[in-house]
Amino acid sequence: MTELLEKAIVQLKTLTEDRQDAIAALIMKELEDDLKWKRSFSSPASQKLLADLAAEAMAEYRLGKRRS
Repeated sequence: MTELLEKAIVQLKTLTEDRQDAIAALIMKELEDDLKWKRSFSSPASQKLLADLAAEAMAEYRLGKRRS
């Protein structure tokens, strides 16, 4: 565990149970979202789709159809 996370946990322990649970729920939601993103883009099919979309966007940019 990192030092920063340890400090955060020390501070969290001083909060009411309701606040601790609310913050824990936010953290759990963030971790779940992160896992969903990783799963969504880890398959070879999704990697190819992302590469194709990036190539299409770059082609449009080069043709002046898109701006940065």
